[in-house]
Amino acid sequence: MNKTVLISGGGIAGPVLAHWLRRRGFEPTVVERASAPRPGGQAVDVRGVALDVMERTGLLDRARGLRTRMRGMSVLDPQGNEVHRSTESTFSSGRLDSDDIEVLREDLVRMAYEHTRADVEYLFGDSLTGLDEDETGVRADFAHGPSRRFDLVVGADGLHSTVRRLAFGLEERFSHHLGSYLSVFGTENFLALEDWQMWLQDDGVGFGIMPVRDNTELRVAFGFESGPLAPELRTADALRRTVVEKLATVGWEGARLAEAARTAPDFYCDAMAQVRMDRWSRGRVTLLGDAGYCPSPLSGQGTSLALVGAYVLADCLAQDGGDHGTAFARYERRMRPFVDANQALATENPGGPASEESVEHAKNAIALDA
Repeated sequence: MNKTVLISGGGIAGPVLAHWLRRRGFEPTVVERASAPRPGGQAVDVRGVALDVMERTGLLDRARGLRTRMRGMSVLDPQGNEVHRSTESTFSSGRLDSDDIEVLREDLVRMAYEHTRADVEYLFGDSLTGLDEDETGVRADFAHGPSRRFDLVVGADGLHSTVRRLAFGLEERFSHHLGSYLSVFGTENFLALEDWQMWLQDDGVGFGIMPVRDNTELRVAFGFESGPLAPELRTADALRRTVVEKLATVGWEGARLAEAARTAPDFYCDAMAQVRMDRWSRGRVTLLGDAGYCPSPLSGQGTSLALVGAYVLADCLAQDGGDHGTAFARYERRMRPFVDANQALATENPGGPASEESVEHAKNAIALDA
């Protein structure tokens, strides 16, 4: 009988893992808290060996067709005066002549879902509330649907992973704050930017603005320095208020950006943090992507880690005939150097970009076929 695998998280890692498990004879089910594939989010990079995973998955040509196509960027002072410009690279994607691609996260999520929905079971609008493992499998309890049994469970449910909490304990044991918060939201292109990014830094806050959707919209990434906020300040409403207040104090277009943040339906804000764990697996449960080894957006490698991790995990399970103990151990051995190299990108030079040598090493610090 084919082994059943419950994957918590319908973002990028979960559907790509489901694709490769299905091809290797497993029966994956994906549960996603949202009612449909999630919209919004920043542009994400797919680099190095992750491009090979995209190609093998059958998504690379479509992703290239949807990639951002920037001509360059301007860096502004707090008053909006240009102090630097480049037509060779941007802060969000690196060198413009690179083979790496930058694509909106929502486009990549939609692609992965559409690529798998015909032969993968999706449970939208539900979430896990409990996991009870015994010698033969795991009973998964859901917030809305009935309990079900699975052979294996994979947490691909992000920085605040429910699977990690249920199987390993409180998030505070594994999440390491990196001294800032990041907000992302969309708005109309009131700056009339045409394939050109704008970046501004001012006394503990900063933002990047890029046009998307054929220059009809702007995607704003706003960051501010802060230690871990108190729990009552980490609610969605409280974080939005904080971002609005901080943006309103920024010169140049701060007031209009603050209003955009106040009304944006796709508003997002969370801590810049890394997840560091001694092991990613326990019994029949394992973690994938940000749930197990979030490198933070500061690394620019979270999506690539998720894609490569999904491919490697499925490959290890197939090699070991579904023997989860051996497969999970192999998965961790193969992925750990890749994870370490990519997490180092966010910490080797706090407040500035990682070196080109470190980036090139991190992009390819793993062999897909091992």
